[in-house]
Amino acid sequence: MATTDDGYMRFFPFEEPYDHQREAMGTIYDALDEGQDVLFEGACGTGKTLASLVPALEHARETGKTVVITTNVHQQMRQFVEDARAITDQERLRAVVFRGKGSMCHIDVDYEECQALRDTTRDLVEVESDIAELEQREGELLSDGQAGSSEAMEARNAVVEELRDLQDEREDIETERSTCDHYYRNLTVDTSEFYAWLFDDVRTPDDVYEYAHQQGLCGYELLKEGMDGVDLVVCNYHHLLDPTIREQFFNWIGRDPEDIIAVFDEAHNVESAARDHARRTLTENTLDQALEELDGEEDARTDAAANVIETFRDALVEAYEDAFEFGARAAVDEHWDDITIANDDRKDDLTLAFLQGYTGPGFHEELDRALELGRDLDARYQEAFKKGELDTRKECQTLQAAGFIADWLDESDDTGQYPVVSVRRDESTDEVYGRAELYTCIPEEVTRDLFEDLHAAVLMSATLRPFDVTENVVGVEDPVTMAYGAQFPEERRRTYAVDGPALFSSERDDPQTQQRIARTLEDIVRFTPGNTLVFCPSYSEAERYHDMTAVSATRYLDEPGTQARDLREAFTDGDDGVLYTSLWGTLGEGVSYDGDDARTVVVVGVPYPHLDDRMDAVQDAYDVAFGEDEDDAGWRYAVEIPTVRKTRQALGRVVRSPDDFGARILLDKRYTEAAEMEMHDYAVRGTFPPEERREMVDIGPEKLKFSLLNFYQDMDAYDGPPPKP
Repeated sequence: MATTDDGYMRFFPFEEPYDHQREAMGTIYDALDEGQDVLFEGACGTGKTLASLVPALEHARETGKTVVITTNVHQQMRQFVEDARAITDQERLRAVVFRGKGSMCHIDVDYEECQALRDTTRDLVEVESDIAELEQREGELLSDGQAGSSEAMEARNAVVEELRDLQDEREDIETERSTCDHYYRNLTVDTSEFYAWLFDDVRTPDDVYEYAHQQGLCGYELLKEGMDGVDLVVCNYHHLLDPTIREQFFNWIGRDPEDIIAVFDEAHNVESAARDHARRTLTENTLDQALEELDGEEDARTDAAANVIETFRDALVEAYEDAFEFGARAAVDEHWDDITIANDDRKDDLTLAFLQGYTGPGFHEELDRALELGRDLDARYQEAFKKGELDTRKECQTLQAAGFIADWLDESDDTGQYPVVSVRRDESTDEVYGRAELYTCIPEEVTRDLFEDLHAAVLMSATLRPFDVTENVVGVEDPVTMAYGAQFPEERRRTYAVDGPALFSSERDDPQTQQRIARTLEDIVRFTPGNTLVFCPSYSEAERYHDMTAVSATRYLDEPGTQARDLREAFTDGDDGVLYTSLWGTLGEGVSYDGDDARTVVVVGVPYPHLDDRMDAVQDAYDVAFGEDEDDAGWRYAVEIPTVRKTRQALGRVVRSPDDFGARILLDKRYTEAAEMEMHDYAVRGTFPPEERREMVDIGPEKLKFSLLNFYQDMDAYDGPPPKP
């Protein structure tokens, strides 16, 4: 380890940091000392993880805080574990890698059932403990009584009576109520050996599961109970972005939010992840189940609850049935399809149908009664499961339905919440049913409270700029910002902006355009000495160019719903293949193609996402929120910047080390410098960071093969004679 006056260097696991890495660590350490958030963009090779983690761990050690590092990319989770292990080899850490209960449960029950099982199991253990104490006391009193103490014999009789009652209670729990054998062992055996093993290294959730399985323990609960006051937690986004999970998670760590330093990896994904965690849905099936639950329930509140829930259910059906055009119902399949219900000048169609269909003393009053009844029913189900009267922990559908309806009526006209109705076909019954959804347009409504409550956060990514947009979208106030471009030798990479067809959606089906793209791709594959990655705007276009290109290389096609890992392994095992995929799939970020795994990466077109009603709603919400400061804020924030970030992520799949080399190709004239003047409204080059724009070489499609030939010859990359142009 390097000799330095910087205390945080004790957590740096290698000999010397890069100069930029040392600078970044100093900047982050100072920011954390001031309680400031950090936006940190660094290209591949910057060492972002250690540059963030090292000063965060030092500040946490000095101030009694905990560092939580989180990602939504599985490969990065594995990298975090490796980095944490390297750190703890030289500076001891108490680190925990945490994953959701569903992937660690030995008996496969949901959270509510698990909670009820834990409560009953704890009751059993407490009764057994009381019995053991009374048995010991009874024995002592018996000895005293046999020695002649009448008071002891009288006291013993009282203890024996109490003991019988407890034994009856134990028998009742064992025979009539549900418990968990794994959790029972957690509470009744010495677990110190487990915790010694856990903190002797950085253990993965799979490690914990296997260890606990061998010992008959519940590893998930042991992990939760061992997290109190640890130095470092590695986890998934939802542990921080879901408000309910976050509160429990911090309780397990034993820290208040102001004692947490959060490091978000791949932070450009926080926007979409927060939006996903904020979405709320209610299906027609749940409404039907709520009405069945209420049917026959003898409670004065039942009629009110049934009235408001049935009215909403009927309004949901009316909303989607009225929206169906001729033949549309028959075309509904097993996937959720959105139906437009929002209106510019009045409430949405579902709310209007509800208000028009409702009759009663007042839906707010009846909703309040439905919520009260739902809470009482839910508590009853909890108690019944604990007592063993129910085999599984029953969910209260009335509570779910009433809670959602209350939110819908309160929030569906909020510009930040977009009301949606979707339909799908039940494959088992062949019936069409609907779903209502409140879709959160502006993630800041979810994330601002989080960033305000934490001591500080470091948001890091290779594609986080423009920083002002990130600040606005996720609600980070006055952060420290820093960006480091590519650190590897520039002469070992080329970035080409090809002046080929502009693949507007209206032109993608033009046969002449398709032929020009296919011929250019053939040149790229032919002159690449190794594997080629081709990212298209969609899976359908990936399939199109997979079928249209005539190449000698082995062709691989990524398709929706297939196992991408197996495909990637097959592709990288060879050295002369071409993989066609969607930029919006799983292979565009968080996956490294080191060295021979891939030499050239191509982005075909400007791969804007599908512009549906939801995306329009997000644009409108951003226009309202940020339009005063910037023209076209909605389009820029919601569409253009996320698309360019995805494109930059795709380009970063190759050239992953100082010794690596490769070509990155943007195949669409909108990336060229000329487009900035000739088609200003459609050009996207200006959205890239300046140092990346400087590296872009504008080139015609017919000249691209010559440039690739020269570059790869300079790299001495061809085995044998190079291909002839």
